[in-house]
Amino acid sequence: MATDKKKQVIYLPLEDVESEHCALIVEKGLARLKSIETHQVELNNRRAVITVDNTQAVAEAIKAIKDLGYGVSTVKNTFPVLGMTCASCAGSAESIVTYEPGVVSAAVNFATGNLTVEYLPNMTDAAKLQKAVQSIGYDLLIEDETKQQETLEVIHAQKFQNLKIKTIWATILSFPVVVIGMFFMNMPYADPIMWLFSTPVVLWLGKDFFINAWKQAIHRSANMDTLVALSTGIAYLFSVFNMLLPEFWHRRGLHAHVYFEAASVIIAFILLGKLLEEKAKGNTSSAIKKLMGLQSKTVIVILPDGTQKQTAIEEVATGDVILVKPGEKIAVDGIVTSGSSYVDESMLSGEPIPVLKKGSEKVFAGTINQKGSFQFKAVKVGKETMLAQIIKTVQDAQGSKAPVQKLVDKIAGIFVPVVIGIAILTFMLWFVLDGDNGVVHGLLAAVTVLVIACPCALGLATPTAIMVGVGKGAENGILIKDAESLELAKKVDAIVLDKTGTITEGRPEVTGFKWLNNDDAASNVLLSIEKQSEHPLAEAVVKHFDGIPTPALSGFESITGTGAKAGHDNDTYYVGNKKLLAENNIIIDDQLQIQAEQWGSQSKTVIWFLNSRQALAVIAISDNIKEKSAQAIQEMQAMGIDLYMLTGDNEATAKAIAEQTGIRHYKAEVLPQHKAAFIKELQQQGKIVAMVGDGINDSTALATADVSIAMGKGSDIAMDVAKMTIISSDLTKIPQAIRLSKQTVATIKQNLFWAFVYNLIGIPIAAGILYPINGFLLNPMIAGAAMAFSSISVVSNSLRLKWKK
Repeated sequence: MATDKKKQVIYLPLEDVESEHCALIVEKGLARLKSIETHQVELNNRRAVITVDNTQAVAEAIKAIKDLGYGVSTVKNTFPVLGMTCASCAGSAESIVTYEPGVVSAAVNFATGNLTVEYLPNMTDAAKLQKAVQSIGYDLLIEDETKQQETLEVIHAQKFQNLKIKTIWATILSFPVVVIGMFFMNMPYADPIMWLFSTPVVLWLGKDFFINAWKQAIHRSANMDTLVALSTGIAYLFSVFNMLLPEFWHRRGLHAHVYFEAASVIIAFILLGKLLEEKAKGNTSSAIKKLMGLQSKTVIVILPDGTQKQTAIEEVATGDVILVKPGEKIAVDGIVTSGSSYVDESMLSGEPIPVLKKGSEKVFAGTINQKGSFQFKAVKVGKETMLAQIIKTVQDAQGSKAPVQKLVDKIAGIFVPVVIGIAILTFMLWFVLDGDNGVVHGLLAAVTVLVIACPCALGLATPTAIMVGVGKGAENGILIKDAESLELAKKVDAIVLDKTGTITEGRPEVTGFKWLNNDDAASNVLLSIEKQSEHPLAEAVVKHFDGIPTPALSGFESITGTGAKAGHDNDTYYVGNKKLLAENNIIIDDQLQIQAEQWGSQSKTVIWFLNSRQALAVIAISDNIKEKSAQAIQEMQAMGIDLYMLTGDNEATAKAIAEQTGIRHYKAEVLPQHKAAFIKELQQQGKIVAMVGDGINDSTALATADVSIAMGKGSDIAMDVAKMTIISSDLTKIPQAIRLSKQTVATIKQNLFWAFVYNLIGIPIAAGILYPINGFLLNPMIAGAAMAFSSISVVSNSLRLKWKK
């Protein structure tokens, strides 16, 4: 990030700093930062006052405070930037926002046209940021988010239409200029006719290039508009001079050439290139448009008196009961209260098969109801719905910058000044070395250098590929949170898998039951105990027996590490593992013992039910392996990735799961903190590690891994920590994500290669390097066409990602 040497006093609003002791800890933390000149924690004002000379120092201070366990109140927002025409514009807008007091970080993505900014709300706000951006000739759209997208669509549609009209008129007016300039140069009044047709092209249709270049010049900056304005302006003025004062050249024995066709055709080609680029860039964000298209505008709310009311989606509140008819989109997240139907969730999960939704099942905004109708209670509305969260995540990921982009941004930042310098040097060399024709050839070569150089191809190379890659992932049920994880996933050579909920369904079920005697009364007691138990396996027993009457119990007690017990009918009953039998000297019948051993060898969890004298029953509970887990594991191992399964289960269960799925490496009885330690061990061996998990106990391991992947049906904490989420919890999506990463990175490299090669070859040829060898001097018109289509080729290459498998 650029630095501003002017000293700034920054006020950081602190969170959770409640005492002098806390303030002292923060003071010491800030004292360790060399980038901060002065610092002071004001406990009464709940803020830290620091003096810095760059925004990077502010970000470091905030990170240091957060690392100490305290918070800093910041706001993170995304605003569309209006009026940008090239990658250098994005750099200018980013710089001006970065230097605004109170801004922690700012990034402008030229491909998405968005500014992502984090700022201190006590020091700046959206209106101040808008003024800063307006001062250099651009604008920020700071409307409410719900209106923002609609306004943006209208602005883009209007911009595209205006561009289309300008391109058509520029082509029509340039055509006669080209015909005369190429074939009828000696006809009467050729120069004035060409001047007449080219003037509206340059000064009317191309006026935005000159206006924007002037705005940049005022702020000592330059962008692609500067190159276009300089090249066409020089060609046009030079031609007007030669037309009005031909004697100046005639006295020197030279012919007074005019280059009206070059000036007008360059603008026509660049406008055409911008039109095609705008259309192509629109296609890169098609995934977002599809997701936004899933949002309903109105719903039918069932009022307390049973009547129905058509309500706008914005007015739906949590707790409202909504009716969904066949073929309708589900408007908000909720729980089915009555009725049932199959729902198409493919746009969220990537899974094509509709899912049955009945009482107490969750439904999600954006999914499409099939033939039945049902009512559901709204649980999450507005920005809280899963669809809204996915849209925001995809937008943030598409707007984020991959690590490779940092180098490209630096190059784009100095690109235009360097090109202007090369153009001036080119003119000087021609002037000195070419004798009588030096001025004419020098001006032509300088104009061609200015025209052919294109920072846009560089600026679009990475973000367009990221946009398409993230969008394609979302369409296939792979939610990618940032560009860095998408870029890094291709390097993953070790994957650590949690067992429960990741490889297995995560829903334990009773798969076997053996009674010593068929005792219905005893099963009632068993159900009654398990209903009061908090153990995860108890739920499986309750589900299996639910519906039978349950007697009242006395003295219920949960026994840590072994199970639970309760009194009934002057007897004590126990439910739990084999430790209970040994601790209470319980008699076990041989047939129950044999059955328990058999189930144990099949990796099933065995639960015993007993009274104070003997074992009454043995129960088998198992967590079934997901249908596609074995296939996914084979695919990943075939890609050369080492897989490790870590589970808290016993050795026998872990071994059986590993054998059934084909996993070669596994560890049993692993505690949550040991998962993170194991990942660190792998990292120390030089491996790039991905962690796949679904529970709260996986969050530390997910945070430790290089690439973190959460199962979408798991806990919210795991999904918050993870950089990728598999919405359907289908493991086959992981090899898909890795392939997508490889394809995206390959596309970025191709784009950058062609963008660099284009400029490395194009600029020397434009400067006239071939002239001494074969007399070839590139026509500025051809340079204009080449420049216009370089950006389109980069965007088109990114779009190829959509059709790759």
